[in-house]
Amino acid sequence: MLLAAALLVGCSGDSDSGAGDAPTREPAVPAVSPPVAAAPAGAVYPAPAPLTALAADPGSGFLAGLDPAGTGLVVFDPATTPPTSHEVRLPTPARGLAAGTPGEFLAAGDGVILRIDAAARTVTEVAVDGDLQTVRARPDGTLIAGTADGRVLVVDGTGKVAHTITGLASADGIALTGDTLAVLDRRQTLLTEIEPGDESLGLALRAGTGAANLIEAPDNRVVVTDPDSGQLLVFTTEPLVLRQRYPVGSSPYALSYDRGSDTVWVTCTQSNEIVGYDLSAGAPREVGRYPTVRQPNAVTVDADTGDLYIGSATEPGLQQISADQRERGQ
Repeated sequence: MLLAAALLVGCSGDSDSGAGDAPTREPAVPAVSPPVAAAPAGAVYPAPAPLTALAADPGSGFLAGLDPAGTGLVVFDPATTPPTSHEVRLPTPARGLAAGTPGEFLAAGDGVILRIDAAARTVTEVAVDGDLQTVRARPDGTLIAGTADGRVLVVDGTGKVAHTITGLASADGIALTGDTLAVLDRRQTLLTEIEPGDESLGLALRAGTGAANLIEAPDNRVVVTDPDSGQLLVFTTEPLVLRQRYPVGSSPYALSYDRGSDTVWVTCTQSNEIVGYDLSAGAPREVGRYPTVRQPNAVTVDADTGDLYIGSATEPGLQQISADQRERGQ
């Protein structure tokens, strides 16, 4: 709590100048993967491009992935075997891919939120001031965006900014635990809580030595990967507390959560693997480990089937590891 209070003083002032003189670092990146040593588990299907981000839309069943340049979005339909794919050209380089309203994907760009209709494969641009790094949608249709200069923006569907919260060095990832936000600042390797209705930063805690990605899970949990220290970190919000630190090794990077089994799946780029951890107990428990495609920088879970999908950042292809295969221990 003393650490949280100290960080709160240092990072949640009223200044519009971001984190001010707070020490920062270059954002953590995944380790460069070696050549694959084992055949990837499951099946690897063709894709028009390598994939650096993946998201699944539970409303429509579609998957989407960003190409390395961020200028192409690949939409997959897993209802077909192999999954059919269509490439959507984006008007500006994008990042921070996420599911939006049912049937929609969101991506962040410089001065714009991109709303992509998965079925129609059309793109709507919502102009927003700032170099956006991430965007998420709340159930009420409100959009939450984070900027490279550390602002968190609460935006309506037209792009009107209702609230601006300052004080971070960068706002690179957002997790939603109910109405509470947990914002990842990669430059300070910091996780900060913003409580409902607040227009200033709340409690903040260091997230390892080089936090890279985060995702929410039930019971107000936020899971963070730290490739620099090789750890998986589990926080809870309301209030923000670090509950678990688990050594993963092998540069844990991308992650996704399977609600059906209360399992978080983490890609390890140093070993070309994906590892599953059961979070239902007091400490993460490994429940599966599978070889992947090379440079597995992206992963998502199909909420309906529990199937895992992994993207390679260097080679065109989409890897699928089905829930049935995992249950059989294959």
